[in-house]
Amino acid sequence: MIDIRKQLASRLKSFRSGGWDGRNLSIWSPDHPLNQAAAFAGSSTGSDRERIENDFEAYINGAYKANGPVFACVTARQFVFSEAVFKFRSKQDGKLFGSPELSILETPWPGGTTGELLSRMEQDVSLAGNSWWTLTNDQGDYGNRARNRGTGLRLARLRPDWVTMVIASKSGDPRALDAHLAGVVYTPQSAPGGGPAVPRVLLKANEVAHFSPIPDPAAQLRGLSWLTPVLREIEADKGATKHKGAFFNNAAVPNMAVTFDKETSREDFEEFVEAFNGNHSGAWQAYKTLFLMGGADVTPLSHDFRSMDFSGIVGKGESRIASAAQVPPSWVGFSEGMQGSALNSGNMAANRRRFADGTIRPLWRMAVASLSVLLEIPTGAELWWDESGIAFLREDQRDRAEIMRIDMNAVDAGIKAGFEPDACVEAVEANDIRKLIGKHTGLVSVQMQPPVDPDNEVETDQGQANIMETQAKTIQAFIAAGFTEESARDAVESNDLRKLKKAPTPDGWSPTGQPLMAAPGSMVVPGGKPPAGPGKPAPKKPSPGATTPGGGGNG
Repeated sequence: MIDIRKQLASRLKSFRSGGWDGRNLSIWSPDHPLNQAAAFAGSSTGSDRERIENDFEAYINGAYKANGPVFACVTARQFVFSEAVFKFRSKQDGKLFGSPELSILETPWPGGTTGELLSRMEQDVSLAGNSWWTLTNDQGDYGNRARNRGTGLRLARLRPDWVTMVIASKSGDPRALDAHLAGVVYTPQSAPGGGPAVPRVLLKANEVAHFSPIPDPAAQLRGLSWLTPVLREIEADKGATKHKGAFFNNAAVPNMAVTFDKETSREDFEEFVEAFNGNHSGAWQAYKTLFLMGGADVTPLSHDFRSMDFSGIVGKGESRIASAAQVPPSWVGFSEGMQGSALNSGNMAANRRRFADGTIRPLWRMAVASLSVLLEIPTGAELWWDESGIAFLREDQRDRAEIMRIDMNAVDAGIKAGFEPDACVEAVEANDIRKLIGKHTGLVSVQMQPPVDPDNEVETDQGQANIMETQAKTIQAFIAAGFTEESARDAVESNDLRKLKKAPTPDGWSPTGQPLMAAPGSMVVPGGKPPAGPGKPAPKKPSPGATTPGGGGNG
């Protein structure tokens, strides 16, 4: 293996030989020898080791703790990212369910929560590009050994700058195509006061969860911090903050030049400077009237903040930092995002959705994939997250409800068009209308259900009763029309009107004794008796006092 120490020593020597002394360069700048050395050690083409490329503590102290925009961006990512709840998801139907196996993520360490676990993961990937976790217990075991025995099982965080990834291959060459992560070596540094050395720990690849959302293109395994591409913007923002402080510390005005007459003595000059600084230096001395004598003349050398467009310069730098963090400027209160159309409700909603869909959900997806190494996943399931209780995504839940309503309408339309219900659900869920091919029932609109279901006895009895009622009414109508009862019944049962036979009755009377429509030239008396025969007049009523044939008179 290549001697990394000699190459680093040579590299640092070349920096010094070039006249560089480190006094004009920030320690967390990528051009600093410490960061250059770390990057060189971790990305050497002949090395079978990889570490993070930046100085972790320098990023913490020089950016995260010393720069407001960086802190705001990391915190915005961290607070939303930490709201998720871990669940298992069925690969078959996508349903979420809990399990006792998830307790290690719900309480990762005594008193810890899922939110704290996710917050730590986000901090590590923002400042180091990588986050490593493993299992441990009260007996001091690590990895799979800690799971299989002992008590007090919990998660342990591996500080990113103390982790070295080991690359292995069959040929032993880390550049080979079959090169892969063999494991990690965790080497804690000794206490600053020279305390006892902490033994290093070797862990297999399947015993460590490695979360690195942004891969480093110059390396095989490690991730890249989003701070690295905007280090110059962070440095410029810190410089603007210093400039603002100097502006207020020096009479709240830019520097100025004071000229004196050439005959002014040095004693008078020094006395004037001392008096001027005492009366006009510092923000508390701002806006006082300036009195000059002895030929002194004041000339401003620069302009005020407005003429320098100070807010515009600072705002552009903040926006670039937010862009690298994948956080909309409006959600962290940056000036570029708090003016104009950016504050419209539609734009704010679009920014929120962009942050959720383009930043947070991809982070969740990669986080559950990395943490799955530490769990025993049920068969047919995968580790997932539940975002139903996250207030930040509440509008997304409303949008999902609206999408479901539209899907239900589409399923309903497919069913009414005659397609099988299950096929409609499958087509809508897959967004593929071709899944309806060959799944039509042959029924449309009101014909979706047959008129009589042979498997339903109630419906069958009701249908038969309706048929019998209709047949009875038809028979009665035929009889009333002058047909015999037997022929009416035969005609209805055979559905053949030719079987109807006329009943032999007197003209104008039905078989039931009711008068029919009179023939032309004849007369039918309502309520009277049927005539004796065709063409015979109706019998006359006997007059009072008359005698009937064969009988006596009155009395």
